Amino acid sequence: MSASTPTDREETGDPLWWLLLVTGSLWVLFALIVFRFDYTTVAALSILLGTVCVAAALLETVMVFSTTGWWRVAHAGFAIAFAIIGVLAYVHPENTFNVLATLFAFYLLLRGIFDIAAALVVRPAELWWVGLIFGAIQVMLAFWAAGDFGHKAFLLVVWVGASALVHGILQLVTAFRLRPHQG
Repeated sequence: MSASTPTDREETGDPLWWLLLVTGSLWVLFALIVFRFDYTTVAALSILLGTVCVAAALLETVMVFSTTGWWRVAHAGFAIAFAIIGVLAYVHPENTFNVLATLFAFYLLLRGIFDIAAALVVRPAELWWVGLIFGAIQVMLAFWAAGDFGHKAFLLVVWVGASALVHGILQLVTAFRLRPHQG
């Protein structure tokens, strides 16, 4: 196995495991904030969506520098995709809820597929199934977000909050999995 596989990093520990602990905690805090506020305007929802996507792009960019091989390529691709979705949400905040829901559906679909693939690659690792379950939830949320279920403003807030919460929990689990083991 090469040094870039997640299972090798888990065996030796990653000195930057605490970074995932901090960012995971921030995602969970962000989810709590999202669920506390009442967002009733398209502009506020667009800024909220843009913030989530830009934050995800920044995290993926950090991951580009801590991985090698195909993992690096995957993280770079997701960083670019999330940045584009985030910028589009900021540039056109007056667009309809349908456009925002579509943009967020793509974010959820990409994130979910990546989380499922990552879980399957690290399958022998402890708690690998958490990523698989949350990835599947994100893919299901993507199709739900793409549908027309009425009350888009409320649902978009729920989708953004749920996505941030799932992302935070995944990062917390990964942080503890990558923590150097005390021998």
